[in-house]
Amino acid sequence: MTDGAILEGWIPEIGPRLSLAEVVEKAFDYRGNVTLILNDGSETEGYLFNRNADAPVPFVQLFDVNGAGPHTISYREIRTIRFTGRDTAAGNSYAAWLRAKEAAKAADRPEKGSGSTPPRGV
Repeated sequence: MTDGAILEGWIPEIGPRLSLAEVVEKAFDYRGNVTLILNDGSETEGYLFNRNADAPVPFVQLFDVNGAGPHTISYREIRTIRFTGRDTAAGNSYAAWLRAKEAAKAADRPEKGSGSTPPRGV
């Protein structure tokens, strides 16, 4: 699910094959909201915009869905992270952007003989 695949809707299982640090990195790169499931059973949904795995107490920071924050939550408080929001960057690769730009440019060009430019001397 995580090797170049779409993360939207992913609910990773933290364990021997997948560390919390790996999931945090994917959540940081994700362009949608995530839901942090905390060890006490509570949930916090928002946009994860910062993390620091090298701090004395590793943490993430996010703005909640209401725009409040930033909220700082230590790794040790997090059970897992669900990728719950729509991925706003899905399908927006550079190649897709370039194709759309070329299509828009082609739509703006008048075709020869289309009558969009009057002939000279008229």
